[in-house]
Amino acid sequence: MSTTPLDYFSALVAGTPEQGTIPLTEAAISIAQDVYPRLDLAQVQSELDRMAVTLRTRLPADASTVVRLRALNQYFFRELGFQGNRNDYYDPDNTYLNKVLERRRGIPISLAVLYMDLGEQIGLRLRGVSFPGHFLVKLTVRSGELFLDPLTGASLSRDELEERLALYLEARNLEVSTELALIPSVQEASSRDILVRMLRNLKGIYHDRREFERLLAVQQRLVIVRPEVAEERRDRGLIYAQLECPRAALDDLNAYLKEQPGAPEAEDIRRTIAVLREANDRLN
Repeated sequence: MSTTPLDYFSALVAGTPEQGTIPLTEAAISIAQDVYPRLDLAQVQSELDRMAVTLRTRLPADASTVVRLRALNQYFFRELGFQGNRNDYYDPDNTYLNKVLERRRGIPISLAVLYMDLGEQIGLRLRGVSFPGHFLVKLTVRSGELFLDPLTGASLSRDELEERLALYLEARNLEVSTELALIPSVQEASSRDILVRMLRNLKGIYHDRREFERLLAVQQRLVIVRPEVAEERRDRGLIYAQLECPRAALDDLNAYLKEQPGAPEAEDIRRTIAVLREANDRLN
């Protein structure tokens, strides 16, 4: 029996963080198979590997961390021309890594995944940071930690981080002390965290466009990567309902209520279930 893209993705993200490391780049590339079913994952990774080889040949074996970082920024941003897609920020292709590589345009998190992959291949221990509103990259150096903007490679000072966080909180009318809120905002993001954030970006785009088939494909992956989060299965059930798949919707929504019987939206879900049962009975 052939392996489906969802089976493949499930195998990549299986288990808990303690049971092994998720191959982030491979898993992130595979998300694009929902839209580009003929995508050759190995070919995309090979293109990244070729870039890394080019970069490595420019560096002496004893190059310092700072020298490696400068070489990465010069190559990635100036020579290859990677940058944010300011003209169409909400284009789904900004998240699909095969298209980001092809167009040299993306959003902070997709650019960060490529940037971190190349950095790792030249000996830089780059890590993602789920900073609110704008994903960042972190690099530990002798003097401490550098926080890098994956749109430009620029290093951000603590004052700049605090200013960005304050603006984010202010825009959402959140009266939280910036000094206190900054602490969890600069913690390292796991591979699972990064995949979830990429998928949630796509989820928001396809939800707003009411492209329910594409939305379902994204939600299937969120259920896989966050099996412990009942709300992901609830959301999949609601998408199935929009697609007029009552049996699948009933399975998910009943499972959600069994796990979260006192959820704030429980009564709304029960009413939806009643409608779905009628629709399912008509089909049978």
